[in-house]
Amino acid sequence: MILNLGNGVLVKEKDVVGIFDLEITSQSHRTRQYLKEAEQRGHVRYVDINEIPKSFVVCAPPGEGQTVILSPLSPQTLQKRWENGGSSASFG
Repeated sequence: MILNLGNGVLVKEKDVVGIFDLEITSQSHRTRQYLKEAEQRGHVRYVDINEIPKSFVVCAPPGEGQTVILSPLSPQTLQKRWENGGSSASFG
C-alpha cells in the first residue's frame, strides 16, 4: 500500500517507521537533536516548503538509510489515511 503524505508525496507503507506529531515530539531534546542531525546529513525532505509542518514521518526503505519527511498534514490525518488504505485524496 501507498501512503499519501500530501502534495503528491507518496511512500510505501512498509517503509514507514513512524508518524510523529512535530509540535509534541519537538519538545524533547532528543527529538530536536535527531531532526537536526538528519537535516545536516541531508536526510530531511519537505512535502511543501511553504507550509508549516505538523508532522514528520520516518521512512527506512530496505537497503537505504532513514529519511525524515516533514508534512503539513496532522498526524491524525496521516493515521486515518494509513488505516483506510493510504493514498486516497478524499481522506483527511
